[in-house]
Amino acid sequence: MLLQMNPLPAVDNPRNYAPEIVKGLERALLAGGRAVPDPKRKGFYDLDNDERTFFIQVSPITGRVLLLATWLRPQEEVELAGCSASGEKNAA
Repeated sequence: MLLQMNPLPAVDNPRNYAPEIVKGLERALLAGGRAVPDPKRKGFYDLDNDERTFFIQVSPITGRVLLLATWLRPQEEVELAGCSASGEKNAA
């Protein structure tokens, strides 16, 4: 699923991630990123941008985004995403 938010909601950063990481999340929310909803918790998503995955919660009451965790995506996934975005295909 694509998760895109415009206008950008407020992003809460309780774990004090670096400002550039929060900016990456904000860019992903504005541009739209591949999001995988958590099947057991409503409003929780894994949201991917170019190199990172963000685990977020979108508040159903306030619409604010809570950045709970983030990690770098494996390099293979980043390369595959880049190929599919540019229309390239891997030789089999």
